[in-house]
Formats: sequence, C-alpha cells, structure tokens
Amino acid sequence: MIGALAIAKATAQRLLETRIEERPLISSWDALGDYLQATMAHQLIEEVRVLFLNAKNHLLANEAMWRGSVDEAAVHVREVIARAIALGATALIIVHNHPSGDPTPSQADIRLTRDLIDAGRHMKIGVHDHVIVGATGRTSMRAQGLI
Repeated sequence: MIGALAIAKATAQRLLETRIEERPLISSWDALGDYLQATMAHQLIEEVRVLFLNAKNHLLANEAMWRGSVDEAAVHVREVIARAIALGATALIIVHNHPSGDPTPSQADIRLTRDLIDAGRHMKIGVHDHVIVGATGRTSMRAQGLI
C-alpha cells in the first residue's frame, strides 16, 4: 500500500512538472504554483530552489540550491547569480518553503529578494518573483508588491 502511494505521488508530481516544462513558465502561474505546492509545502526543513529561465521564460533548470533547518536556509546571492550566468539564464524565480506552514515573507526573505534584484540588474538577470510555499498556501512577493 505504501509503495503504491509513493508511485501515485511521484506520478502526480511528474504530471505537474510536465505542465510547466511544456510551455513558457510565466504564462502558467497556476501550473507553477500547483507544482511548487505539491513538491515543497510539506517538507520538514527549509529548502531554497531557483528556477532559471531563458529569454522566452522557458525553464532551463529547477535546482535545489540550499537546504537548511526547520526555520532557515543560508542563501548566497553570489552563487545564485554565478549559476544563472553558467546556465545562460536571463531571469529567475526564487522559491522556498516555510516548514512552519505559514507562507508569509520574513524580513530576511525580503532582504534576500532585494539583494538578488540588485545583483541581477548589473548582470542583466531579472528576478521575476520569490514564491514562499507553506502547508497553508503560497505567497508571491511580486503579487504582494514586495518586488
């Protein structure tokens, strides 16, 4: 029974992932949100992922860049920008989960986002959004007017 549930979960995640890989990412915010919610909302430790995009907003890579503790993950702006350059990305979306379940951005989340925007601007790498996922929902910092 547990094996069947694991297979069903993996299949559902792959279907959600396919929805965002088959078309420009930015034209499908709902598909992106569903995928992020399904894959990150219930993790027990904080994980920071970066979705690297090309000029047409197609997904180049979806990479887990840091895993932290139950309430924080160290993020290094320099490493994000260096990876974006290595991939030839022109934009990115930062995503992380809050194991507490509350997707409200912290002051550290807001600072990180602003630092990434500033660093990316100099390298012509845009930050489309910073999405925070929790068991109770997700928050787009762009939609909240924080970007």
